[in-house]
Parts: sequence; structure tokens; C-alpha cells
Amino acid sequence: MEALLAEHERLSKSGTLSKSLHDIQNTIDLLSKARDSIAANPDQTSMELAKLQNPVKSSFEDVHKGLEEVRKYHNKYVRLLDKKFKDKTLPEMDYDALSSQAGLINRAIAMHLLREGQFSVASTFLSEATRNQSPDAMTDDLTMSGTEHDLGIDSLKSESLRKQFANMYHILHEMKVERNLMPAIEWARGKSAELDRRGSNLQFELGKLQFVWLFVGSHLPNGRPNILEGRERALEYARHEMSHFRPRYLKELQQLCGAIAFCPNLQQSPYRRTFLNNDAWDDIATVFTREFCSLLGLSSDSPLYIAVTAGAIALPHFSKLQVIMKDKRTEWTTEHEIPVEIPLPPSYRFHSIFVCPVSKEQATDQNPPMMMPCGHVVAKESLDKLSKNSRFKCPYCPNESHPKEATKLFM
Repeated sequence: MEALLAEHERLSKSGTLSKSLHDIQNTIDLLSKARDSIAANPDQTSMELAKLQNPVKSSFEDVHKGLEEVRKYHNKYVRLLDKKFKDKTLPEMDYDALSSQAGLINRAIAMHLLREGQFSVASTFLSEATRNQSPDAMTDDLTMSGTEHDLGIDSLKSESLRKQFANMYHILHEMKVERNLMPAIEWARGKSAELDRRGSNLQFELGKLQFVWLFVGSHLPNGRPNILEGRERALEYARHEMSHFRPRYLKELQQLCGAIAFCPNLQQSPYRRTFLNNDAWDDIATVFTREFCSLLGLSSDSPLYIAVTAGAIALPHFSKLQVIMKDKRTEWTTEHEIPVEIPLPPSYRFHSIFVCPVSKEQATDQNPPMMMPCGHVVAKESLDKLSKNSRFKCPYCPNESHPKEATKLFM
């Protein structure tokens, strides 16, 4: 991989068309100058054309030489790519769940572009996606469920949604680049009721980081930390802006104020992880993005990014599975399940699963988990077999119950 990265760096520096473009521009200038001379004095046409012969030929040779150099670097880079990433046939599937759901795919792409702040690209994409779409298909898109807040294509075109994302990126820029938390604090203050209903601690975390930044961020003109001024500014901020957090976050506020006694030597204090945390700004930016998107009815991460990443992780396993099935002449018999375990990271596991302790089978919508009065859970098919529609004993404790007393669990 190191050789590939080195060749990529060499290609980006040397394998450019800047020299060839410069030579082409010189040729254009020569031709333009000759055209103007001929237009001004037609009698000198033969002489002007004769004077152009050698310079134009030389210019074309320079262009060709520059392109040869670019082609050399490009071919070498392509060979290294082919060597590192060998071409494999993609697995073929008889069942494609998204083949008839072009609207869902377009919506996911458009939402991803809006999330990334690519508003002009998103606008162009939405115009192209809906240009040849029938009214019936657009209606189907709007009525589909299971999508992010059921946002249809038309809703993605709204100026208000773009303004929301533009505001989010402005706040994130101020937070990450300018180390300015005030836009985020003002936004959280305006959304305090919604955030409180969600049980979010974003508003306090922003105030806490602002306290820390004031505490350690004040400097003298010579660049040295100004401990006394920082302590005073942080305490003043806490008195005026954080007093309303006292009922819910009293312990955390006491810890912030307790750090004042250690301010000459925070590095050796019990509060060093709070006041000297290099990841605090990235962490608060992640929390802010999650809460901002949640209030819009969206997930914190782009569904398109998650789907593509999960697909890239799963693709090698599906390729290997196809080879095995071809060798053993077997078929994939389950439509809504996969016959192999895909090692997705924990952050990509969004749904709980239940495996019945009796049948050892995974629960489905048709065979949901059922909880008996004693608290033990089995799959519905196992419950039916155990009970035979009469009172039965729990397979894991002495309690008896009737199948009607079991409660369906939702995952």
C-alpha cells in the first residue's frame, strides 16, 4: 500500500496537464496573432503562414511530450492499482430489493448532498431526478414509509431545509475552526424546550465547554496563559449563564468550580481530563450534529453513507458465498435473511435481535418474541408448541401460564 500511496503522490505532483495547457495556450496565441495580421494585411498571408510553420510544429511537439509524461505516470499508477486491487466479478443476485425503488435511491442521494452542504449540486441532482419522473411515481415517493421522516423529493427542494443545513454548517465552522461556541449556544437556547423533551444534555455540555475554554483560553500579550483572568471570566460566565443548570447538574457544576483550587497545576489535578481534553471540541460537534438532525426528524449520520459502507464491508463475504454456492451447487433459499454473518461494527447495528432459547431460531415479524408472565421470553412458534392452546409450564422456571397471558415484544 505504501508503494501505491507514493505513486499517487508522484502522480498528483508530476502527472498534471498544466504544462501541456500552457503549450496549447501559446499555440492559440500564435494562431490568433497570425489571424489578426492576415486580417490587417491580406497580401502578407503566405509570409505569415510560412512564419507559423516552425513555431506551431514546435508547440505541438511540446504538447505531445507533456502528454507522454502524464501518460507514463498514469499507466504506472493504473498498473499498481490493478496489482493491489485485483478485479473480481461482483456477486449476482436474483432478488434486488431496490431495483424498483428509484425514488428511494434518489432521495437518499439528495439528502446526502444536502447533509454535506453541497446545495448547488443537490439542486441540480433533484432537477435531473424529477425531470422525467411521472406524476404517479412522484406520488409513490411521497407516500412511502420507512424513510427519514417520510421526506419526499419535493420537500428536499424546499428552501427552508437548505437554510437549516446551511445554518448547521455555519455553527460547526464557528465551533471547529474559530473555537466560537456562541452560535451553538444561541441555537440550543432557542431549542431548549425541544431538547429538554428529548432528555438531551447538549445545552449544558456547550456551557461546560465554554466555561473550560474561558478558564484555560485567556492569554497575556506575550502569549503566556493568564490564569487569574481566565478564572474570573469563567466564574462570571457560570454565574450569569449556568445557574439555571443547578437543579439537574449540581454535581458537575461543583466539579467545575472545584477545579479553581487546582488552576496553577491542572495537569496534575483530578480535573485534567475535563480541562485538558483535546477531543472535547470534536465530541461536542458530534453531539450537536446528532441533536440538530434529530430535531429535523433525521438520523445523525447519512443513510447513504451507512448503506454504502455496510455494503463495502459485506461485499467480500457475498463474493466468497457465491463461489461456495457455485462449487457446491446450492442456492440462497431465504429472501429476507442472509446465510452468513456480516461483521458490521457495533455502530452499524440498529435493530435488536432475539434468538429463541427453545428453537434456537431468530425471531421475525411472523414469529415474534413473546414474554410470559414470569418474565421469560420465547418465540411465538415455540410458545404454541409448548402450550397447545392450554396452560403450560415455563421451560425455565416452575411458573405456569396460559398463552393468552403472553405479551408480544417489539424490537
